[in-house]
Amino acid sequence: MEISYASSSAKDFAAGGSGSGGGGRQVKVIPLRHPDPSSASSSLLSSFVSLLAFLLPPRWRTKFKQMTLLEWMEVFIPCIRWIRTYKWREYLQVDLMAGLTVGIMLVPQAMSYAKLAGLQPIYGLYSGFVPIFIYAIFGSSRQLAIGPVALVSLLVSNVLADIADSSSELYTELAILLALMVGVLECIMGLLRLGWIIRFISHSVISGFTTASAIVISLSQAKYFLGYSIVRSSKIIPLIKSIVAGASQFSWPPFVMGSIILAVLLVMKHLGKTKKKFRFLRAAGPLTAVVSGTVFVKVFHPSSISVVGEIPQGLPKFSVPKEFSYLKSLIPTAFLITGVAILESVGIAKALAAKNGYELDSNQELFGLGVANVCGSFFSIYPTTGSFSRSAVNHESGAKTGLSGIVMGIIMGCALLFMTPLFTDIPQCCLAAIVISAVMGLVDYDEAIFLWHTDQKDFLLWTITFLTTLFFGIEIGVLVGVGSSLAFVIHESANPHIAVLGRLPGTTVYRNIQQYPEAYTYHGIVIVRIDAPIYFANISYIKERLQEYEIDDEGTMKRGPEVEKIYFVIIEMAPVTYIDSSAIQALKDLYQEYQTRGIQLALANPNQKVLQTLASSGVLELIGKEWYFVRVHDAVQVCLQHVQNLKEAQKKVDPTMKNEPSIFQRTWKQNNDDLKEPLIV
Repeated sequence: MEISYASSSAKDFAAGGSGSGGGGRQVKVIPLRHPDPSSASSSLLSSFVSLLAFLLPPRWRTKFKQMTLLEWMEVFIPCIRWIRTYKWREYLQVDLMAGLTVGIMLVPQAMSYAKLAGLQPIYGLYSGFVPIFIYAIFGSSRQLAIGPVALVSLLVSNVLADIADSSSELYTELAILLALMVGVLECIMGLLRLGWIIRFISHSVISGFTTASAIVISLSQAKYFLGYSIVRSSKIIPLIKSIVAGASQFSWPPFVMGSIILAVLLVMKHLGKTKKKFRFLRAAGPLTAVVSGTVFVKVFHPSSISVVGEIPQGLPKFSVPKEFSYLKSLIPTAFLITGVAILESVGIAKALAAKNGYELDSNQELFGLGVANVCGSFFSIYPTTGSFSRSAVNHESGAKTGLSGIVMGIIMGCALLFMTPLFTDIPQCCLAAIVISAVMGLVDYDEAIFLWHTDQKDFLLWTITFLTTLFFGIEIGVLVGVGSSLAFVIHESANPHIAVLGRLPGTTVYRNIQQYPEAYTYHGIVIVRIDAPIYFANISYIKERLQEYEIDDEGTMKRGPEVEKIYFVIIEMAPVTYIDSSAIQALKDLYQEYQTRGIQLALANPNQKVLQTLASSGVLELIGKEWYFVRVHDAVQVCLQHVQNLKEAQKKVDPTMKNEPSIFQRTWKQNNDDLKEPLIV
């Protein structure tokens, strides 16, 4: 509700101003609701309550007192949710089919990724067995398929190759220890609800990193195609040098077989993605490659094609991870793999949850992945996480609940118990073709083209991350990419967008004069909007910009009484969600500087939290409650009235102006025909 009153500050600001435009002119201003002084004393308690609410999961905030024992169990064991509501007739068949489909896909992929990690294929099978059952209990996603993945396998290989030989027992023990460390980190981050940290890494960084990693992974598998060993590295130059140096040892049989199988895999993958009736081909591709390659080897016995060799039969045995003396050297890699797990698994899980119509807590998901890795480390696994390709197939196959994951685990268990003798003659080039086929989908050149056309700053981030990962290795690539991403965030935060506002003709709406050139400003008044929280990192930049705006801009259309200087600075505070103590002190200093130059500061539309901070710090009283407004237009009305009073006062003092019409009257006469609106409404 609007009320009309004459601003009480008019008399103080321009004593003696009278006449047609004097302090008696009525202006309509919406009164601002100031904070209750008693509420300031409880601000500390409110802050503590807000912090506690932030640390608790969202459902605990609303149901903390009403939660039953069953609901508490659902929080810690999410599988109870889908078990309680399981629709046997509707879900059972599709879950069984999805689990069977992905399980058949998982067996050859698990062996392939273990080879990429520098481990024996059996450890890939172990990693695709135990974690699946644990995740089905503690994981909150109903479609995510976890197990070995290419990117994590490359990270494991890259760090452990510098510590131990891949054929040694120490190498295997360190990979198992790494699974335990990653699991513990994921559990801690999930319990402390730290999954939000990953939001600071932009999608362009992730895309550049995965694209470069996919190229490195593909080149690292070239040795199985070429028939000779190449250096183990995550940098492209050593890989290419090694490939070129060994060209004299090239063997065409594995190259021909690997190329044919890779072509078949890519065709089946493409048909499975584009044709609904051929959807089964996408999951059947790896199995087809393994079966066809094995049959060829068993029939023709080519000596130049290397095979997997003997794989132990039976389920993994319980054993405690060893080699804790290497714990310190593995910590950076554990953090890196945990970050990849959050990026890959949690992102996929949230997308699948949205498609299937249920809510997913990313921190609960992180905890479920951590428990799966911790428990799996006692059964000889290396770090696992959610797979994009297998999760997509699981979703497309119609999986409704975690039962599909249990079916995958059963298939893997059957493979370990009964089928390992059949894996002996699988050609190495077949497993390499499976890896290359899987990672080719990670090459995201379309994203680079899109960023070039839409946001060249993000394209620069993509390029920096891509090149550093490609030429300097995965660890350096991640550090540079994340560092660049954070640098951009900090730069944007420390240099927020600040706009000078003008009034749109025929309205009481004020908008950026750069975006709306037709908007006009008023002589003696600067209206500024700060589009960010105000805190210690950006307050200096904001002060500098505000001081710049005191200089009259001749490029904008101005109205109102003509005066020689700026008398009022109005700050639109609506976008300011937070203001800290450093900004408060700077605001006080700015106000004092303005006072020495005869400039009055006015604030429009501060939110409740900001207004409470201003009140408790004394800024509210320092500036004066009469200079806080609900709308920018209200502030302009009052300030324009004061400018008019000042102009009238100057006329009386300067005798040369007595016989001339007032500037206000000339401006009013000039604009009245165009706008049909008064300057003060």
